[in-house]
Amino acid sequence: MTKMRDAALNSKAWPFEEARRLVKRYEKAPPEKGYVLFETGYGPSGLPHIGTFGEVLRTTMIRRAFEEISDIPTRLICFSDDLDGMRKVPGNVPQQQMLAEHMHKPLTSVPDPFGEFESFGHHNNAMLRRFLDTFGFDYEFYSAREFYRSGQFDEILRRAAERYDALMQVMLKSLREERRQTYSIFLPIHPETGRVLYVPMKHVDAAAHTVTFDDEDGREWTLPVTGGNVKLQWKPDFGARWAALDVDFEMYGKEHATNTAIYDRICEILGGRKPEHFSYELFLDENGQKISKSSGNGISIDQWLSYASTESLSYFMYQKPKTAKRMYFDVIPKAVDEYHQQLRAFVKQDEAGRANNPVWHIHGGQVPQSKLVVPFAMLLNLASVAGADSKDQLWGFIRRYAPQASPETHPDLDQAAEFALRYYRDFVRPTRAFRTPDATERDALADLRDRLSRYDGPVEDEALQAVVYDVGRDRFDPLRGWFTALYEVLLGASQGPRFGGFIALYGVDETVALIDRALNGELA
Repeated sequence: MTKMRDAALNSKAWPFEEARRLVKRYEKAPPEKGYVLFETGYGPSGLPHIGTFGEVLRTTMIRRAFEEISDIPTRLICFSDDLDGMRKVPGNVPQQQMLAEHMHKPLTSVPDPFGEFESFGHHNNAMLRRFLDTFGFDYEFYSAREFYRSGQFDEILRRAAERYDALMQVMLKSLREERRQTYSIFLPIHPETGRVLYVPMKHVDAAAHTVTFDDEDGREWTLPVTGGNVKLQWKPDFGARWAALDVDFEMYGKEHATNTAIYDRICEILGGRKPEHFSYELFLDENGQKISKSSGNGISIDQWLSYASTESLSYFMYQKPKTAKRMYFDVIPKAVDEYHQQLRAFVKQDEAGRANNPVWHIHGGQVPQSKLVVPFAMLLNLASVAGADSKDQLWGFIRRYAPQASPETHPDLDQAAEFALRYYRDFVRPTRAFRTPDATERDALADLRDRLSRYDGPVEDEALQAVVYDVGRDRFDPLRGWFTALYEVLLGASQGPRFGGFIALYGVDETVALIDRALNGELA
């Protein structure tokens, strides 16, 4: 056993904890199918949001952890429930009236409002795959439309007809009395209108594997349950899919957690073995509201990637999956800098430390070196104070601070500088609010300016931070008030970087001039 595998077997990192449950699942014998199957589900009723991506990412982290501690091969299926009927028109897409005319049709039968794909379902599936491919995920894409129509699901659908009463017994226990009167696990797709029908079954023929029902106009129809003529309601579909594919692991949001027992029992009635599960907390927008595909609130994947790297988003997703997360633009700089802090820590850690480090799980053990010699938050403040309009301006300061750095040798720093400029223009510049210093702060700022004017020591973070500390130590209790004053008076922000590092980056003479401008009332 390698040292890393030994460390992984004892790691408290949540992907390894979940992976060990999967190892235990097959401790007596390996799976007959020859691999462990991970699955994620997606309902393409609207544009894919960042939570959908997070589900695939986190599942991939568990898959990588499993591969570290087991020699059993793995597969990951991303399953799109694109045969689901469109129950409402998403508010963040064009051609609302046109879409309204196709209510209750399967999403893969609804025209694409963007005019780019065969259907709205195909469009949303393509968007999801583009997002997943951006991050280099290793997955297989399954479409419910093809799954039902191709015959892959037929055996389980026939079994569902044969065991209809047992399945209905499970489902009816979870429903209100009024819903029980019309509920069926089968949703027929009308042969003429193509709509997904929520109608009671008059008869389910276990031998012929057919369902008989009346449509909304009172006409009676009999359809086979196979071949894409019917689909399963979403709760039975969950468990039936597990049985059909022999799924070993699936994670889902906490809104599904109360249904876990139903999914499991459906799977078992249909002859499957219930998988291991993992329930994660929801993603929220800046107002604490659940992120929704139909409303488009919160940050999209494209928006995050406009201001930061894919790895920073992966780092954010790794953190505390059992805790609800607010996802809004203010979290991006912190995620970038913490990700690079973990990269730097990884180099010095032993195997046990590395197994618990988020970057191991982000990169599957193949962890790159960080060359971000200037923190992202510092680049933002530099862009703000310098009023930078181009990346070249930022590099002028960076080269003085880190002469060995260049865009060619430090591509992650070059990328961060570009992101910082964009973030500054869109979020920092419109909200900057400088204030004038009070008497104590004015005295301290004048003292700092005078000390920096006389300073002849090394232009290094710690040495300059000591100067800043010396000025504030005798005047502010707690000292935090001094740094708040520096940020609000000089940077126009409520928080900021280690100020000694900022001086080293921006320049001693430039900082002296900045303080003079503040004291002369030119900033506020």
